[in-house]
Amino acid sequence: EAAADGALVRGGGAAHAREKLVDSAAERFVVVADPTKEAERLSHPVPVELLPDARAPVAEAVRSAGGEPELRAAERKDGPVVTDNGNLVLDCAFGEIDDPDALARTLSTVPGVVEHGLFVGLVDEVHVGSDDGVEITSY
Repeated sequence: EAAADGALVRGGGAAHAREKLVDSAAERFVVVADPTKEAERLSHPVPVELLPDARAPVAEAVRSAGGEPELRAAERKDGPVVTDNGNLVLDCAFGEIDDPDALARTLSTVPGVVEHGLFVGLVDEVHVGSDDGVEITSY
């Protein structure tokens, strides 16, 4: 999901920690999406990768920040999703996120959080393709 200010929610595949590392190191970060991914305000649940032992305190910190955490369950097997880094993922519903930058800072300071799926200040361009062509927004 991409907001009008260039903030993104990523991590549907639970690889957002590695994605963010690559995206932040890239000289140029371009996102290609269809119109269903655009939003004036971010509202998609934010994935939070966390150390397994930190599940309870991270969930409580998310609740304190106004979110509702849910452990991501694995498809076609019992148990939770385990990231390539060996960690768990909480999908955290915050409703409409008025200030993605502030929420990103809050989540980043929680002990046990490895990374979150808010990508703020990283994107250079968003290309949104439709039947009518491609709309490009630069940041």
